[in-house]
Amino acid sequence: MAARRVDAVLLTDSNALLCGILTDKDITTRVIARELKLEDTPVSKVMTRNPLFVLGDTLAVEALQKMVQGKFRHLPVVDNGEVIALLDIAKCLYDAIARMERAAEKGRAIAAAVEGVEKHWGTSVSGPNTFVETLRERMFRPSLSTIISENSKVATVAPTDTVLTASKKMLELKVSSAVVAIENKPGGILTSRDILMRVIAQNLPPESTTVGKVMTQSPECATIDTPILEALHTMHDGKFLHLPVLDMGM
Repeated sequence: MAARRVDAVLLTDSNALLCGILTDKDITTRVIARELKLEDTPVSKVMTRNPLFVLGDTLAVEALQKMVQGKFRHLPVVDNGEVIALLDIAKCLYDAIARMERAAEKGRAIAAAVEGVEKHWGTSVSGPNTFVETLRERMFRPSLSTIISENSKVATVAPTDTVLTASKKMLELKVSSAVVAIENKPGGILTSRDILMRVIAQNLPPESTTVGKVMTQSPECATIDTPILEALHTMHDGKFLHLPVLDMGM
């Protein structure tokens, strides 16, 4: 995985049929966090068995929905019983962005039409809290606050914590990244991909390697008021899948 710079690998049985998938998150939470020895742990023990898959003619948005609903990032593509590709959620982001932008354009057109009617008649057809403003907010400026629940879980570690400690926190909260807090601010981020590429691939010991040594420093951040579309663009353009969200009111 590290040699090919991929964060997931598919497993097939003796009949070349898909039987499992192993991801960077699996390695972090099922091997490192549980303090198993990589060289002694068979893939079959820690892989996800019989993963969901899609067919080659499945629309990108349908694949994205499956990944979001199932809370996983990788989706095998099967054709005539054979695995032909492995779809990463990042590849579906562009399709999601395009669809949201088309919806935004429709929202703008409707808002402009209603606004034109109001101006023509010299009155507001929708009262003090205008329908136009509601459209603007709901159709093409929904913010991250609308999709982040109050009980959302964030793993937080210090730069001096070990990678093992960070892995255990990821396992505990069932997440694939940890925000590295420096003076109560996000000074870095450590993802399961970082652990795969910068720790395991470099043969560094997780129990003594500090987070500060292998984390990504000064990560891009968003606020709860950031529009969802803008956040998607930030992740797509930066080619990353984890975006810390700050509440500036706290």
